[in-house]
Amino acid sequence: MPDDVFKALSDPTRRTILDELTERNGQTLFEICARLSMKHGLGLSRQAVSQHLAVLEAAGLVTTRREGRYKFHNLTTEPLEQIVSRWLQPQEPETRK
Repeated sequence: MPDDVFKALSDPTRRTILDELTERNGQTLFEICARLSMKHGLGLSRQAVSQHLAVLEAAGLVTTRREGRYKFHNLTTEPLEQIVSRWLQPQEPETRK
């Protein structure tokens, strides 16, 4: 799973999508496309954004839920927490002698 996460994070567009979901979770594909276009000047097609979201979903960084004809995308930070806990151990306070 960490390889999928690193692959997903390697693309700047996918990182921007995650930033947008951090700012406002639970967006539809249309909302994500609009925010990428308006805020970041990214003129991606809906299909391209959908493919980026599929990579993020495969890595476990995005989950989706359907309500009627809408599909909402939510950020999931658990894979990132696993990576952080793997290399960054809590530091014990230094003792003075």
